[in-house]
Amino acid sequence: MTQLQEVTVDELKHLVSDRAIQGETVLLNMGPQHPATHGVLRLLLELDGEIVVNCIPDIGYLHTGIEKNMEAKTYQKAEVMTDRLDYLNTVGNNLAYCMAVEKLVDLDVPPRAQAIRVILTELQRIASHLVWIGTHALDLAAMSMFMYAFREREIILDIFELVSGQRMMTTYFRPGGVWRDVPVEFEAAVRNFIKLFPKRIDEYEALLTKNPLLLDRLLGIGVLTKETALSHGVTGPILRASGVNWDLRKARPYMGYEQYEFNVPVRSEGDNYARYLVRVQEMRESLKIVEQALDKLPMGPVRSDNRKFVPPPRSEIGVSMEALIHHFKLWTEGFDAPNASIYSAVEGPRGELGVFLEGDGGPKPRRVHMRTPSFDNLGVLPEIAKGHLVADLIAIIGSIDFVLGDIDR
Repeated sequence: MTQLQEVTVDELKHLVSDRAIQGETVLLNMGPQHPATHGVLRLLLELDGEIVVNCIPDIGYLHTGIEKNMEAKTYQKAEVMTDRLDYLNTVGNNLAYCMAVEKLVDLDVPPRAQAIRVILTELQRIASHLVWIGTHALDLAAMSMFMYAFREREIILDIFELVSGQRMMTTYFRPGGVWRDVPVEFEAAVRNFIKLFPKRIDEYEALLTKNPLLLDRLLGIGVLTKETALSHGVTGPILRASGVNWDLRKARPYMGYEQYEFNVPVRSEGDNYARYLVRVQEMRESLKIVEQALDKLPMGPVRSDNRKFVPPPRSEIGVSMEALIHHFKLWTEGFDAPNASIYSAVEGPRGELGVFLEGDGGPKPRRVHMRTPSFDNLGVLPEIAKGHLVADLIAIIGSIDFVLGDIDR
């Protein structure tokens, strides 16, 4: 369904109320170009005046075919496409995919590489939440907050560029570890951010948390009950804001998360304001994890020495013909993975990001499928939008924090 006039009356009966068929309510297209929809999303709204009677999300405008394209590439070459899914969680996408490959072929990851992965993944979580708080506040007319949030995000992107050469699409994580060790400037750059950022979060809260205009737009709006969240497969901050204490970093630790002390922010109200408070607190908790990982950062290799799956160090290529040949064969032919299927998941900024990976005994996967949090989280929009004003719908959409690249893949 791409245009309202193409939908028959019989099809509309399954989507909207009888009042719409009888002309008592108004059908309105919101999007797919509307700036408040956080991506190329179309909403079919049924309105009674300014009250939302029904809200039907229409996705698919950003479909890229990434999953099928990954199946046509070797396991190493397919990774670069994961950066383009949730473009606000590129490092987290890399981690989820690399962990899936490592699980499929039983590949180890050195402790130093695990700690580096945790540091960068938590910095990515903070960067994602900064984009959310900046754009969400902008939707509600708090223009200054957008510039403040992106000011801090630039520092994190500079750190990504420092270690990988890229600000966003880093592809820095690789099966078996990371591309290369972090440079000597890395620790100082991260510690400077750790020292600076708590005061900046305080500034955000001074601007927003008790702001009467923000409270009017968020308190009691878009309430998502625990039961509805669980029935729709919701994960991440919006699930925890509805009273469910579920975080994969605690429930099913990976990459050494069991050794770090941090809290999982949980609220019971389930409204827009609770989702705001959870994400703000999550940024503080991520800082704790980053600092602990940096303090414990062990010395040692950053890539597995299993040469069946991991290319030799670059330093060997110029002095060893065998290393050069091995490097060439891995990047042209790839490595064979077992004829088996696995599922691996991480806790992303928006919730559970899982990768289903199925090998066929050759160098290319038979099936790649992503369980992305934005898809399930968007599914509750019709439930929590009903009965609210159109203006409230803008705040509700922002509070969900979905990314269309995460949905249309």
